[in-house]
Amino acid sequence: MTTASEPHPGVLVTPESLVHVLGVVYVHSRTSDGGDLYLTRFGLPFADVLAVENWYEKEWFETHRQRLQGTSAVYRVPTREVAGRRLDLVVKNSRVGEDVPVETRTLLEFINAEFNSPWEEFSLVMEMRDGHYGPPDLRLHTQEPLAIYVPPETMQLWQSGRSREKMNRIRAMHPGIDLDILRQYKLVYGWIQGKDVIETFEDIGLERDELQRHLAPVTGQAIRDMESKGYAVADMKPAHVIIGETHTRRIETMGRAATDADKAEPTRLVHDLVERGEYSIVDYELLVRTAPHEQAVKHSRRHHYLDDQRDRFVATELPPHLREVEIFGVPYIHGRVESTGGHLWVVGRNAELFDYFLPERWRKTPHWRLSENSEVYYTLTKDNVHVVWKVSKVGERPPSEPDGKAHERGYNSPFEEFAIAQSLGRNGIPTVYARAIYMVGSLKSEESADTRRYASHRHLTCPDGIPILCDDRNYITIRGYFNGPDAWVAKQDGQLCRPVDLPQAVSKGLISQPGCSSLVARVLRNLERIGYDGSLLQGNDLLLALDPSNTIVCGEDGEPEVRICNFELLAKR
Repeated sequence: MTTASEPHPGVLVTPESLVHVLGVVYVHSRTSDGGDLYLTRFGLPFADVLAVENWYEKEWFETHRQRLQGTSAVYRVPTREVAGRRLDLVVKNSRVGEDVPVETRTLLEFINAEFNSPWEEFSLVMEMRDGHYGPPDLRLHTQEPLAIYVPPETMQLWQSGRSREKMNRIRAMHPGIDLDILRQYKLVYGWIQGKDVIETFEDIGLERDELQRHLAPVTGQAIRDMESKGYAVADMKPAHVIIGETHTRRIETMGRAATDADKAEPTRLVHDLVERGEYSIVDYELLVRTAPHEQAVKHSRRHHYLDDQRDRFVATELPPHLREVEIFGVPYIHGRVESTGGHLWVVGRNAELFDYFLPERWRKTPHWRLSENSEVYYTLTKDNVHVVWKVSKVGERPPSEPDGKAHERGYNSPFEEFAIAQSLGRNGIPTVYARAIYMVGSLKSEESADTRRYASHRHLTCPDGIPILCDDRNYITIRGYFNGPDAWVAKQDGQLCRPVDLPQAVSKGLISQPGCSSLVARVLRNLERIGYDGSLLQGNDLLLALDPSNTIVCGEDGEPEVRICNFELLAKR
Protein backbone atom coordinates (compact mmCIF):
# COMPACT_ATOMS: atom_id res chain seq x y z
CA MET A 1 0.00 0.00 0.00
CA THR A 2 1.35 3.41 -0.93
CA THR A 3 1.74 5.79 1.96
CA ALA A 4 2.12 9.53 1.79
CA SER A 5 3.40 12.04 4.26
CA GLU A 6 3.76 15.79 4.42
CA PRO A 7 6.74 16.36 6.73
CA HIS A 8 7.43 19.76 5.18
CA PRO A 9 4.97 22.52 4.31
CA GLY A 10 3.87 22.80 0.73
CA VAL A 11 4.88 19.39 -0.63
CA LEU A 12 3.34 15.96 -0.52
CA VAL A 13 6.08 13.34 -0.31
CA THR A 14 5.11 9.96 -1.71
CA PRO A 15 7.29 7.06 -2.86
CA GLU A 16 6.40 8.02 -6.43
CA SER A 17 7.68 11.58 -5.93
CA LEU A 18 11.18 10.45 -4.93
CA VAL A 19 13.66 10.54 -7.80
CA HIS A 20 17.27 9.37 -7.73
CA VAL A 21 19.62 10.89 -10.30
CA LEU A 22 23.38 10.26 -10.18
CA GLY A 23 23.34 9.49 -6.48
CA VAL A 24 21.18 12.46 -5.42
CA VAL A 25 17.63 12.01 -4.12
CA TYR A 26 15.07 14.62 -5.19
CA VAL A 27 11.42 15.14 -4.37
CA HIS A 28 9.73 15.86 -7.70
CA SER A 29 6.54 17.84 -8.07
CA ARG A 30 4.69 19.66 -10.83
CA THR A 31 4.66 23.41 -10.39
CA SER A 32 1.69 25.74 -10.58
CA ASP A 33 2.83 26.87 -14.06
CA GLY A 34 3.08 23.32 -15.41
CA GLY A 35 6.84 22.95 -14.99
CA ASP A 36 8.84 20.55 -12.85
CA LEU A 37 10.56 21.21 -9.52
CA TYR A 38 13.13 18.87 -8.00
CA LEU A 39 13.89 19.56 -4.33
CA THR A 40 17.03 18.25 -2.65
CA ARG A 41 17.28 17.37 1.02
CA PHE A 42 18.35 20.97 1.63
CA GLY A 43 15.41 22.44 -0.25
CA LEU A 44 12.71 20.10 1.09
CA PRO A 45 12.30 21.86 4.48
CA PHE A 46 11.55 25.06 2.53
CA ALA A 47 9.23 23.52 -0.06
CA ASP A 48 6.51 26.11 0.51
CA VAL A 49 8.96 29.00 0.20
CA LEU A 50 10.52 27.47 -2.95
CA ALA A 51 7.19 27.12 -4.78
CA VAL A 52 7.89 28.95 -8.04
CA GLU A 53 5.15 31.54 -7.52
CA ASN A 54 7.10 32.73 -4.47
CA TRP A 55 10.28 33.64 -6.35
CA TYR A 56 9.92 33.16 -10.12
CA GLU A 57 6.59 34.87 -10.74
CA LYS A 58 7.43 37.32 -13.55
CA GLU A 59 6.76 40.64 -11.82
CA TRP A 60 8.35 39.55 -8.54
CA PHE A 61 11.43 38.08 -10.18
CA GLU A 62 12.08 41.04 -12.47
CA THR A 63 11.49 43.57 -9.68
CA HIS A 64 13.56 41.91 -6.96
CA ARG A 65 16.37 40.15 -8.79
CA GLN A 66 19.94 41.44 -8.57
CA ARG A 67 22.29 40.31 -11.31
CA LEU A 68 25.59 38.96 -9.99
CA GLN A 69 28.96 39.42 -11.62
CA GLY A 70 30.06 36.83 -14.16
CA THR A 71 29.60 35.70 -17.72
CA SER A 72 26.36 33.80 -17.12
CA ALA A 73 22.83 34.82 -16.13
CA VAL A 74 23.07 34.50 -12.34
CA TYR A 75 20.77 36.37 -10.00
CA ARG A 76 20.30 36.89 -6.30
CA VAL A 77 16.58 37.02 -5.56
CA PRO A 78 14.64 36.96 -2.29
CA THR A 79 11.55 34.84 -1.96
CA ARG A 80 8.23 36.09 -0.76
CA GLU A 81 7.62 35.56 2.93
CA VAL A 82 5.61 32.41 3.58
CA ALA A 83 4.43 31.54 7.09
CA GLY A 84 7.02 33.92 8.51
CA ARG A 85 9.90 32.44 6.49
CA ARG A 86 11.84 33.67 3.47
CA LEU A 87 15.08 32.81 1.72
CA ASP A 88 17.71 34.60 -0.31
CA LEU A 89 18.34 32.51 -3.41
CA VAL A 90 20.96 32.33 -6.12
CA VAL A 91 19.21 31.41 -9.36
CA LYS A 92 21.19 30.63 -12.50
CA ASN A 93 20.43 29.24 -15.92
CA SER A 94 22.26 26.07 -16.81
CA ARG A 95 24.66 26.64 -19.70
CA VAL A 96 24.95 22.99 -20.72
CA GLY A 97 25.66 22.87 -24.44
CA GLU A 98 27.03 26.42 -24.66
CA ASP A 99 30.62 27.27 -25.57
CA VAL A 100 32.90 27.70 -22.56
CA PRO A 101 34.21 31.31 -22.53
CA VAL A 102 37.41 30.72 -20.60
CA GLU A 103 40.72 32.43 -21.05
CA THR A 104 43.55 30.79 -23.00
CA ARG A 105 45.50 29.59 -19.97
CA THR A 106 42.48 27.90 -18.47
CA LEU A 107 41.46 26.47 -21.83
CA LEU A 108 44.88 24.84 -22.21
CA GLU A 109 44.60 23.28 -18.75
CA PHE A 110 41.01 22.10 -19.29
CA ILE A 111 41.01 21.55 -23.04
CA ASN A 112 37.83 19.44 -22.94
CA ALA A 113 35.95 21.65 -20.48
CA GLU A 114 32.17 21.42 -20.86
CA PHE A 115 29.45 22.95 -18.74
CA ASN A 116 27.96 20.38 -16.38
CA SER A 117 24.35 19.39 -16.81
CA PRO A 118 22.20 20.44 -13.82
CA TRP A 119 22.12 16.87 -12.53
CA GLU A 120 25.88 16.42 -12.86
CA GLU A 121 26.52 19.77 -11.17
CA PHE A 122 24.33 18.98 -8.17
CA SER A 123 25.82 15.49 -7.93
CA LEU A 124 29.38 16.86 -7.86
CA VAL A 125 28.50 19.59 -5.34
CA MET A 126 26.85 17.06 -3.03
CA GLU A 127 29.86 14.77 -3.38
CA MET A 128 32.26 17.63 -2.65
CA ARG A 129 30.25 18.64 0.42
CA ASP A 130 30.38 15.07 1.74
CA GLY A 131 34.17 15.19 1.38
CA HIS A 132 34.96 11.46 1.51
CA TYR A 133 37.95 11.84 -0.81
CA GLY A 134 41.20 13.42 0.35
CA PRO A 135 42.29 14.57 3.84
CA PRO A 136 39.48 13.89 6.33
CA ASP A 137 40.33 17.00 8.37
CA LEU A 138 39.79 19.33 5.39
CA ARG A 139 36.25 20.31 4.48
CA LEU A 140 35.14 22.33 1.47
CA HIS A 141 32.16 24.60 2.11
CA THR A 142 29.66 25.36 -0.65
CA GLN A 143 26.28 26.91 -1.20
CA GLU A 144 23.42 24.58 -0.40
CA PRO A 145 21.93 23.12 -3.61
CA LEU A 146 18.20 23.55 -3.04
CA ALA A 147 16.34 22.75 -6.25
CA ILE A 148 16.32 22.32 -10.00
CA TYR A 149 13.41 24.00 -11.77
CA VAL A 150 12.45 23.09 -15.35
CA PRO A 151 9.98 25.63 -16.81
CA PRO A 152 7.22 24.21 -19.02
CA GLU A 153 8.11 26.25 -22.09
CA THR A 154 10.56 25.18 -24.77
CA MET A 155 12.78 27.80 -26.36
CA GLN A 156 13.70 28.62 -29.90
CA LEU A 157 17.36 27.86 -30.54
CA TRP A 158 18.24 31.56 -30.75
CA GLN A 159 16.74 32.06 -27.29
CA SER A 160 18.71 29.23 -25.70
CA GLY A 161 22.07 30.96 -25.94
CA ARG A 162 23.54 27.67 -27.10
CA SER A 163 25.84 27.58 -30.06
CA ARG A 164 24.13 26.35 -33.23
CA GLU A 165 27.53 25.27 -34.57
CA LYS A 166 28.29 23.41 -31.34
CA MET A 167 24.88 21.79 -31.31
CA ASN A 168 25.19 20.76 -34.95
CA ARG A 169 28.62 19.33 -34.19
CA ILE A 170 27.32 17.36 -31.23
CA ARG A 171 24.29 16.20 -33.22
CA ALA A 172 26.60 15.01 -35.99
CA MET A 173 28.67 13.15 -33.39
CA HIS A 174 25.60 11.68 -31.71
CA PRO A 175 22.73 11.36 -34.20
CA GLY A 176 19.31 10.66 -32.80
CA ILE A 177 20.18 11.62 -29.24
CA ASP A 178 18.18 14.24 -27.39
CA LEU A 179 20.49 17.09 -26.34
CA ASP A 180 17.89 19.09 -24.39
CA ILE A 181 18.95 22.23 -26.25
CA LEU A 182 15.47 23.74 -26.09
CA ARG A 183 14.85 22.99 -22.41
CA GLN A 184 15.69 25.51 -19.73
CA TYR A 185 17.09 24.41 -16.40
CA LYS A 186 17.30 26.78 -13.47
CA LEU A 187 19.57 25.78 -10.61
CA VAL A 188 18.58 27.20 -7.24
CA TYR A 189 21.16 27.57 -4.48
CA GLY A 190 21.04 29.18 -1.06
CA TRP A 191 22.72 32.58 -0.78
CA ILE A 192 25.79 32.68 1.48
CA GLN A 193 25.77 35.74 3.72
CA GLY A 194 29.19 37.30 3.29
CA LYS A 195 31.47 38.76 0.65
CA ASP A 196 33.96 37.45 -1.86
CA VAL A 197 37.65 38.04 -1.15
CA ILE A 198 37.85 40.90 -3.64
CA GLU A 199 35.16 42.86 -1.78
CA THR A 200 36.68 41.83 1.55
CA PHE A 201 40.12 43.22 0.65
CA GLU A 202 38.51 46.36 -0.79
CA ASP A 203 36.77 46.92 2.56
CA ILE A 204 40.23 47.03 4.14
CA GLY A 205 41.22 49.68 1.63
CA LEU A 206 43.55 47.71 -0.64
CA GLU A 207 43.75 49.05 -4.16
CA ARG A 208 44.97 47.86 -7.58
CA ASP A 209 48.48 46.33 -7.40
CA GLU A 210 48.29 45.71 -3.66
CA LEU A 211 44.88 44.07 -4.10
CA GLN A 212 46.18 41.78 -6.87
CA ARG A 213 49.22 40.86 -4.79
CA HIS A 214 46.98 39.52 -2.01
CA LEU A 215 44.36 37.90 -4.22
CA ALA A 216 46.81 35.53 -5.92
CA PRO A 217 47.88 33.57 -2.79
CA VAL A 218 44.32 33.45 -1.44
CA THR A 219 42.96 32.04 -4.71
CA GLY A 220 45.94 29.70 -4.93
CA GLN A 221 45.19 28.34 -1.45
CA ALA A 222 41.58 27.63 -2.41
CA ILE A 223 42.73 25.88 -5.59
CA ARG A 224 45.18 23.73 -3.61
CA ASP A 225 42.52 22.87 -1.03
CA MET A 226 40.15 21.79 -3.77
CA GLU A 227 42.86 19.78 -5.48
CA SER A 228 43.75 17.96 -2.27
CA LYS A 229 40.06 17.02 -1.92
CA GLY A 230 39.99 15.84 -5.54
CA TYR A 231 38.28 18.72 -7.38
CA ALA A 232 39.05 21.60 -9.72
CA VAL A 233 37.12 24.43 -11.35
CA ALA A 234 38.12 25.29 -14.91
CA ASP A 235 37.57 29.03 -14.41
CA MET A 236 38.48 29.49 -10.72
CA LYS A 237 38.46 33.17 -9.78
CA PRO A 238 38.89 35.19 -6.54
CA ALA A 239 35.19 36.07 -6.78
CA HIS A 240 34.42 32.37 -6.19
CA VAL A 241 35.98 32.47 -2.69
CA ILE A 242 33.47 33.73 -0.11
CA ILE A 243 34.21 34.85 3.46
CA GLY A 244 31.27 34.51 5.85
CA GLU A 245 29.34 37.50 7.17
CA THR A 246 30.57 37.22 10.77
CA HIS A 247 34.16 37.56 9.63
CA THR A 248 33.53 40.20 6.97
CA ARG A 249 31.79 42.47 9.46
CA ARG A 250 34.80 42.27 11.73
CA ILE A 251 37.21 42.83 8.84
CA GLU A 252 35.19 45.79 7.59
CA THR A 253 35.25 47.34 11.08
CA MET A 254 39.01 46.78 11.34
CA GLY A 255 39.47 48.31 7.88
CA ARG A 256 37.56 51.46 8.76
CA ALA A 257 39.62 51.92 11.90
CA ALA A 258 42.93 51.13 10.21
CA THR A 259 45.37 53.69 8.91
CA ASP A 260 47.53 53.05 5.86
CA ALA A 261 50.21 51.83 8.22
CA ASP A 262 48.20 49.17 10.01
CA LYS A 263 46.18 47.49 7.23
CA ALA A 264 48.38 44.47 7.77
CA GLU A 265 46.27 43.08 10.62
CA PRO A 266 42.92 42.78 8.79
CA THR A 267 44.76 41.67 5.66
CA ARG A 268 46.51 38.92 7.61
CA LEU A 269 43.16 37.85 9.06
CA VAL A 270 41.77 37.22 5.55
CA HIS A 271 44.80 35.06 4.70
CA ASP A 272 44.48 33.18 7.99
CA LEU A 273 40.79 32.47 7.41
CA VAL A 274 41.48 31.01 3.97
CA GLU A 275 44.46 28.99 5.22
CA ARG A 276 42.22 27.52 7.95
CA GLY A 277 39.56 26.63 5.40
CA GLU A 278 37.01 29.10 6.81
CA TYR A 279 35.60 30.12 3.44
CA SER A 280 33.14 28.83 0.85
CA ILE A 281 33.46 28.05 -2.86
CA VAL A 282 30.73 29.16 -5.27
CA ASP A 283 30.07 28.62 -9.01
CA TYR A 284 30.16 24.95 -10.00
CA GLU A 285 29.13 24.74 -13.65
CA LEU A 286 32.74 23.85 -14.60
CA LEU A 287 33.45 21.79 -11.49
CA VAL A 288 35.28 18.54 -12.25
CA ARG A 289 37.15 15.88 -10.36
CA THR A 290 40.92 15.91 -10.57
CA ALA A 291 42.48 13.19 -12.72
CA PRO A 292 43.52 10.94 -9.76
CA HIS A 293 40.11 11.31 -8.12
CA GLU A 294 38.28 10.70 -11.40
CA GLN A 295 40.38 7.61 -12.03
CA ALA A 296 39.62 6.28 -8.54
CA VAL A 297 35.89 6.90 -8.99
CA LYS A 298 35.84 5.31 -12.44
CA HIS A 299 37.77 2.28 -11.20
CA SER A 300 35.37 1.82 -8.30
CA ARG A 301 32.23 2.37 -10.37
CA ARG A 302 33.43 0.06 -13.13
CA HIS A 303 34.03 -2.77 -10.67
CA HIS A 304 30.64 -2.20 -9.04
CA TYR A 305 29.13 -2.12 -12.52
CA LEU A 306 30.73 -5.40 -13.52
CA ASP A 307 29.53 -7.08 -10.33
CA ASP A 308 26.03 -5.71 -10.87
CA GLN A 309 25.98 -6.84 -14.52
CA ARG A 310 27.06 -10.32 -13.47
CA ASP A 311 24.07 -10.33 -11.09
CA ARG A 312 21.72 -8.31 -13.31
CA PHE A 313 18.89 -10.83 -13.07
CA VAL A 314 19.03 -10.93 -9.27
CA ALA A 315 16.31 -8.67 -7.91
CA THR A 316 17.41 -5.75 -5.72
CA GLU A 317 15.45 -3.28 -3.64
CA LEU A 318 13.57 -1.00 -6.00
CA PRO A 319 13.66 2.77 -5.38
CA PRO A 320 10.27 4.49 -5.66
CA HIS A 321 10.93 6.15 -9.02
CA LEU A 322 11.75 2.89 -10.81
CA ARG A 323 9.51 0.01 -11.83
CA GLU A 324 10.17 -3.60 -12.72
CA VAL A 325 8.48 -4.46 -16.03
CA GLU A 326 8.58 -7.33 -18.48
CA ILE A 327 8.31 -6.86 -22.25
CA PHE A 328 8.28 -9.85 -24.63
CA GLY A 329 9.64 -12.01 -21.83
CA VAL A 330 12.59 -9.72 -21.01
CA PRO A 331 12.72 -8.19 -17.51
CA TYR A 332 13.64 -4.51 -17.29
CA ILE A 333 14.10 -1.82 -14.69
CA HIS A 334 12.17 1.12 -16.14
CA GLY A 335 12.19 4.78 -15.22
CA ARG A 336 11.76 8.27 -16.56
CA VAL A 337 14.93 10.18 -17.52
CA GLU A 338 14.46 13.44 -15.64
CA SER A 339 17.18 15.29 -17.54
CA THR A 340 15.46 14.85 -20.92
CA GLY A 341 11.88 13.79 -20.31
CA GLY A 342 12.68 10.48 -22.01
CA HIS A 343 12.38 6.91 -20.76
CA LEU A 344 14.97 4.24 -20.03
CA TRP A 345 14.66 0.46 -19.82
CA VAL A 346 17.65 -1.40 -18.34
CA VAL A 347 17.78 -5.16 -18.83
CA GLY A 348 17.55 -7.22 -15.66
CA ARG A 349 16.17 -6.83 -12.15
CA ASN A 350 19.12 -4.96 -10.61
CA ALA A 351 18.12 -1.36 -9.95
CA GLU A 352 21.74 -0.42 -9.22
CA LEU A 353 22.40 -0.50 -12.97
CA PHE A 354 19.93 2.23 -13.91
CA ASP A 355 22.15 5.29 -13.37
CA TYR A 356 24.95 3.85 -15.51
CA PHE A 357 22.78 4.17 -18.62
CA LEU A 358 21.39 7.65 -18.08
CA PRO A 359 22.14 9.56 -21.30
CA GLU A 360 24.34 12.12 -19.54
CA ARG A 361 26.79 9.30 -18.77
CA TRP A 362 27.42 8.28 -22.40
CA ARG A 363 25.87 10.60 -24.97
CA LYS A 364 28.73 13.11 -25.27
CA THR A 365 31.78 11.00 -24.45
CA PRO A 366 34.36 10.45 -27.24
CA HIS A 367 33.21 7.72 -29.59
CA TRP A 368 34.18 5.66 -32.63
CA ARG A 369 31.83 4.73 -35.44
CA LEU A 370 31.69 0.96 -35.95
CA SER A 371 29.62 0.72 -39.13
CA GLU A 372 29.40 2.53 -42.45
CA ASN A 373 25.77 1.43 -42.92
CA SER A 374 24.27 2.14 -39.49
CA GLU A 375 24.52 4.78 -36.78
CA VAL A 376 26.35 2.53 -34.35
CA TYR A 377 29.12 3.78 -32.08
CA TYR A 378 31.50 2.56 -29.42
CA THR A 379 32.21 4.76 -26.39
CA LEU A 380 33.76 4.61 -22.95
CA THR A 381 31.20 6.14 -20.60
CA LYS A 382 31.90 8.59 -17.80
CA ASP A 383 31.83 5.57 -15.49
CA ASN A 384 34.57 3.81 -17.47
CA VAL A 385 32.13 1.31 -18.96
CA HIS A 386 32.61 0.10 -22.55
CA VAL A 387 29.33 0.23 -24.47
CA VAL A 388 28.04 0.34 -28.02
CA TRP A 389 25.01 2.49 -28.76
CA LYS A 390 22.94 2.42 -31.90
CA VAL A 391 20.08 4.49 -33.29
CA SER A 392 17.18 2.10 -33.87
CA LYS A 393 15.85 1.91 -37.42
CA VAL A 394 12.33 1.04 -36.31
CA GLY A 395 9.87 2.99 -38.45
CA GLU A 396 12.23 3.15 -41.44
CA ARG A 397 11.77 1.10 -44.58
CA PRO A 398 14.64 -1.31 -45.26
CA PRO A 399 16.31 -1.12 -48.66
CA SER A 400 14.74 -3.48 -51.17
CA GLU A 401 16.34 -6.91 -51.41
CA PRO A 402 16.08 -9.11 -54.52
CA ASP A 403 13.46 -11.27 -52.82
CA GLY A 404 11.88 -8.36 -50.93
CA LYS A 405 12.28 -10.18 -47.63
CA ALA A 406 13.72 -7.22 -45.65
CA HIS A 407 11.11 -4.84 -47.01
CA GLU A 408 8.33 -7.27 -46.19
CA ARG A 409 9.64 -7.97 -42.71
CA GLY A 410 10.52 -4.42 -41.63
CA TYR A 411 12.95 -3.48 -38.88
CA ASN A 412 12.39 -4.95 -35.45
CA SER A 413 11.62 -2.62 -32.56
CA PRO A 414 14.32 -2.31 -29.87
CA PHE A 415 12.19 -4.45 -27.57
CA GLU A 416 11.89 -7.19 -30.20
CA GLU A 417 15.66 -7.04 -30.78
CA PHE A 418 16.37 -7.54 -27.09
CA ALA A 419 13.82 -10.36 -26.82
CA ILE A 420 15.50 -12.11 -29.77
CA ALA A 421 18.93 -11.65 -28.19
CA GLN A 422 17.74 -13.21 -24.93
CA SER A 423 16.03 -16.08 -26.76
CA LEU A 424 19.19 -16.85 -28.73
CA GLY A 425 21.29 -16.78 -25.57
CA ARG A 426 18.96 -19.19 -23.81
CA ASN A 427 19.32 -21.55 -26.77
CA GLY A 428 23.09 -21.56 -26.71
CA ILE A 429 23.74 -19.12 -29.56
CA PRO A 430 26.27 -16.48 -28.44
CA THR A 431 25.24 -12.84 -28.79
CA VAL A 432 26.48 -9.51 -27.54
CA TYR A 433 24.90 -8.44 -24.27
CA ALA A 434 21.73 -6.34 -24.55
CA ARG A 435 21.98 -3.67 -21.85
CA ALA A 436 19.43 -0.86 -22.16
CA ILE A 437 16.90 0.94 -24.38
CA TYR A 438 16.61 4.72 -24.28
CA MET A 439 13.64 6.65 -25.68
CA VAL A 440 14.71 10.26 -26.24
CA GLY A 441 12.64 13.06 -24.77
CA SER A 442 12.40 15.33 -27.81
CA LEU A 443 10.24 14.77 -30.85
CA LYS A 444 11.95 13.46 -33.95
CA SER A 445 11.88 15.62 -37.04
CA GLU A 446 10.93 13.02 -39.65
CA GLU A 447 7.75 10.95 -39.91
CA SER A 448 7.92 7.18 -39.68
CA ALA A 449 7.61 5.50 -43.08
CA ASP A 450 6.71 2.07 -41.69
CA THR A 451 4.12 2.20 -38.91
CA ARG A 452 3.54 -1.53 -38.50
CA ARG A 453 5.62 -1.92 -35.33
CA TYR A 454 3.89 1.02 -33.64
CA ALA A 455 0.53 -0.57 -34.32
CA SER A 456 1.61 -4.01 -33.06
CA HIS A 457 3.08 -2.51 -29.87
CA ARG A 458 0.18 -0.16 -29.13
CA HIS A 459 -1.12 -2.29 -26.27
CA LEU A 460 2.22 -2.08 -24.44
CA THR A 461 2.49 0.98 -22.23
CA CYS A 462 4.78 2.58 -19.66
CA PRO A 463 3.58 2.93 -16.05
CA ASP A 464 2.50 6.50 -16.88
CA GLY A 465 0.26 5.19 -19.67
CA ILE A 466 2.18 6.27 -22.77
CA PRO A 467 3.05 3.58 -25.34
CA ILE A 468 6.51 2.08 -24.99
CA LEU A 469 6.96 2.55 -28.74
CA CYS A 470 6.05 6.06 -29.91
CA ASP A 471 6.25 6.91 -33.60
CA ASP A 472 7.36 10.48 -32.82
CA ARG A 473 10.43 9.50 -30.78
CA ASN A 474 13.85 8.10 -31.58
CA TYR A 475 15.19 5.05 -29.75
CA ILE A 476 18.75 4.13 -28.85
CA THR A 477 19.77 0.57 -28.08
CA ILE A 478 22.77 0.14 -25.80
CA ARG A 479 24.70 -3.09 -25.71
CA GLY A 480 27.91 -4.29 -24.17
CA TYR A 481 31.13 -3.85 -26.09
CA PHE A 482 32.03 -7.50 -25.98
CA ASN A 483 35.32 -8.02 -24.14
CA GLY A 484 34.59 -11.37 -22.54
CA PRO A 485 31.77 -13.10 -20.67
CA ASP A 486 30.35 -10.96 -17.83
CA ALA A 487 31.33 -13.40 -15.08
CA TRP A 488 34.90 -13.62 -16.45
CA VAL A 489 35.29 -9.86 -16.98
CA ALA A 490 34.14 -9.10 -13.42
CA LYS A 491 37.20 -10.99 -12.10
CA GLN A 492 39.76 -9.31 -14.36
CA ASP A 493 42.00 -6.35 -13.59
CA GLY A 494 44.18 -6.56 -16.67
CA GLN A 495 43.65 -6.69 -20.42
CA LEU A 496 40.35 -8.06 -21.65
CA CYS A 497 39.17 -9.58 -24.92
CA ARG A 498 38.68 -7.51 -28.10
CA PRO A 499 35.87 -7.97 -30.63
CA VAL A 500 36.46 -8.12 -34.40
CA ASP A 501 33.80 -8.68 -37.04
CA LEU A 502 34.22 -11.37 -39.71
CA PRO A 503 35.25 -9.08 -42.61
CA GLN A 504 37.88 -7.48 -40.35
CA ALA A 505 39.11 -10.91 -39.26
CA VAL A 506 39.60 -11.85 -42.92
CA SER A 507 41.38 -8.60 -43.77
CA LYS A 508 43.70 -9.01 -40.76
CA GLY A 509 44.56 -12.57 -41.78
CA LEU A 510 43.02 -14.07 -38.64
CA ILE A 511 40.77 -16.35 -40.70
CA SER A 512 40.55 -17.24 -44.40
CA GLN A 513 37.66 -16.33 -46.68
CA PRO A 514 36.54 -19.98 -46.87
CA GLY A 515 36.80 -20.11 -43.07
CA CYS A 516 34.62 -17.00 -42.83
CA SER A 517 31.99 -18.54 -45.10
CA SER A 518 32.03 -21.70 -43.02
CA LEU A 519 31.45 -19.72 -39.81
CA VAL A 520 28.52 -17.83 -41.37
CA ALA A 521 26.95 -21.09 -42.56
CA ARG A 522 27.32 -22.58 -39.08
CA VAL A 523 25.54 -19.58 -37.51
CA LEU A 524 22.69 -19.85 -40.01
CA ARG A 525 22.30 -23.58 -39.31
CA ASN A 526 22.18 -22.96 -35.56
CA LEU A 527 19.57 -20.25 -36.03
CA GLU A 528 17.49 -22.51 -38.23
CA ARG A 529 17.73 -25.26 -35.62
CA ILE A 530 15.84 -23.10 -33.12
CA GLY A 531 13.42 -21.66 -35.65
CA TYR A 532 15.03 -18.34 -36.66
CA ASP A 533 15.73 -16.97 -40.12
CA GLY A 534 19.18 -15.36 -40.25
CA SER A 535 19.45 -15.02 -44.03
CA LEU A 536 19.58 -11.20 -43.82
CA LEU A 537 22.61 -11.17 -41.52
CA GLN A 538 25.73 -9.50 -42.93
CA GLY A 539 29.34 -10.40 -42.17
CA ASN A 540 29.78 -7.36 -39.95
CA ASP A 541 26.79 -8.51 -37.87
CA LEU A 542 28.94 -11.39 -36.60
CA LEU A 543 31.82 -10.98 -34.15
CA LEU A 544 34.81 -13.01 -33.09
CA ALA A 545 36.64 -12.29 -29.84
CA LEU A 546 40.42 -12.07 -29.45
CA ASP A 547 41.90 -12.90 -26.08
CA PRO A 548 44.78 -10.84 -24.56
CA SER A 549 47.29 -12.96 -26.54
CA ASN A 550 45.50 -12.07 -29.82
CA THR A 551 44.12 -15.59 -30.21
CA ILE A 552 40.56 -16.18 -31.36
CA VAL A 553 38.36 -17.29 -28.47
CA CYS A 554 36.85 -20.72 -29.11
CA GLY A 555 33.81 -22.45 -27.67
CA GLU A 556 33.66 -25.77 -25.87
CA ASP A 557 33.67 -27.54 -29.26
CA GLY A 558 37.05 -26.00 -30.11
CA GLU A 559 35.59 -23.93 -32.95
CA PRO A 560 35.80 -20.11 -33.05
CA GLU A 561 32.95 -18.64 -31.04
CA VAL A 562 30.86 -16.34 -33.26
CA ARG A 563 28.58 -13.76 -31.63
CA ILE A 564 25.62 -12.09 -33.29
CA CYS A 565 25.61 -8.31 -32.70
CA ASN A 566 22.68 -7.15 -34.87
CA PHE A 567 19.10 -8.30 -34.40
CA GLU A 568 17.16 -5.69 -36.40
CA LEU A 569 16.20 -8.09 -39.25
CA LEU A 570 16.22 -11.44 -37.45
CA ALA A 571 12.86 -13.15 -37.20
CA LYS A 572 11.17 -16.38 -36.21
CA ARG A 573 10.43 -18.59 -39.19
